[in-house]
Amino acid sequence: MKKQQVLAVALAASFVVVVVSGNRVRGQVIRGQERPLLTKQLMKGLVAPQCGALKKELDAQPADDEAWERVALCAALLNEASHTLMADGRCPDETWAVAASQTLREGTAAVLAAAEAQNLDDAVAGFKSLTQACGACHQAHKN
Repeated sequence: MKKQQVLAVALAASFVVVVVSGNRVRGQVIRGQERPLLTKQLMKGLVAPQCGALKKELDAQPADDEAWERVALCAALLNEASHTLMADGRCPDETWAVAASQTLREGTAAVLAAAEAQNLDDAVAGFKSLTQACGACHQAHKN
């Protein structure tokens, strides 16, 4: 009987550790530690609209300064979102960290440089790169 009680306590303790650590990671994915912005709000309100608008602008093949400014605006806002994705304890793991702090930032920086030079091929290549960040993170974290 004593062995069963010890085993039951050990299993219960293990369960508590797994649940607590899982909620911690899940909490970081769902929301930062102190600021109220939910990750899904960030994605729905900033990332998805800007990514969609950027794709639309590039598909339309920007032909004047105003169109290139819209391309740059979308890329700059996505770059800024990469910082928010890493702030406030929101980052749960290396997949997220690489996607947000490296791949997304490099892709948006490439689009910004291409917008400055008004180079469509380079802007499209930068866009493809930044969408790889989205795909990697969504594969690991999106339900």
